[in-house]
Amino acid sequence: MACLNGVLWSKDIRRKRKLNIYNALIKSSLLYGSETWRLTENNKRRLEATEMDALRRSSRISRKDRIRNVTIRQQIGLEETIIKETEQNQLTWYGHVQRMAEGRLPKMALKWMPKQKRARGRQKK
Repeated sequence: MACLNGVLWSKDIRRKRKLNIYNALIKSSLLYGSETWRLTENNKRRLEATEMDALRRSSRISRKDRIRNVTIRQQIGLEETIIKETEQNQLTWYGHVQRMAEGRLPKMALKWMPKQKRARGRQKK
């Protein structure tokens, strides 16, 4: 504890404030453009690992402490994972594109189908 102008200040930031910082800085950076991503298993693992790294650091919990991710989420007060939020953003974007006019580029790109089948075997170049 430090004393500044007669007020005691704790070095620890309150959990609610940490959650606000997480939502404003980390989550917004991780989810930027997530509406158009292709969510493969590899991308899901990387996203979740990055999110949990940020949550562990803000909680000052090391991987060596062997505390499960679910427990950390409960302590912080997060219900949804970043994967669920990404999927929700993608569904919202899909509905938005479906309501667009037929001539709009995002809608044309979504409905595009290749004209011919790819050749069998390895690429020439």
